[in-house]
Amino acid sequence: MYNPSSFVVTDVGRMHGWMEQFSFATLISAEGELEASHLPLLLNRDEGTYGTLLGHFARASRHWQLADGQPVMAIFHGPHTYISPRWYDNPNLVPTWNYVAVHARGRLTVTHDPNETLSLLRRMTAHYESAFEAPWQLAADEQSLRKLAEQVVTFRIPIEQLEGKAKLSQNHPIARRERVVAGLREQGTPAGIEIAELMQLVMDRPTS
Repeated sequence: MYNPSSFVVTDVGRMHGWMEQFSFATLISAEGELEASHLPLLLNRDEGTYGTLLGHFARASRHWQLADGQPVMAIFHGPHTYISPRWYDNPNLVPTWNYVAVHARGRLTVTHDPNETLSLLRRMTAHYESAFEAPWQLAADEQSLRKLAEQVVTFRIPIEQLEGKAKLSQNHPIARRERVVAGLREQGTPAGIEIAELMQLVMDRPTS
């Protein structure tokens, strides 16, 4: 992606945090034919140089057959929002869009072990149910669970390259950025509030 130096994020921990927070990703492969799937992906931070992504396709999807053994890219979309020129002090400036995104590249390998498939399904369920006061659990009998597991194909992607971008108006003077933050907070949309908080963090503690 186009990533000017002002917006580049190199902190792996920061990127990992966004990947975990915004884990519903777009997975793209281009072997023979461009293909994309929208999937929740779990990150194992401690496996490999930049971590390993775990996920599953519906067995009926052809994407797993096209992508198995091939290089792929997973795009994690963080918060994003429109930035109005009304918040600038210069009438010659134009609208823009502020956002956070992470691109993770690696080679996808399909897993054919049913035990590993069941393990991942349990792990994903536990992860996403943890937000509830009374988490739902995979409590069906073993035979039913294995029939369920037959409907999906699990995979792993050892991450070989991470690219992060945080476009948060860093190319503007602080005073203008403060006006944008104030405007976003006044507007009050959930995404705008998230972007305002990230902008404020960058202004308070500028880091890559």
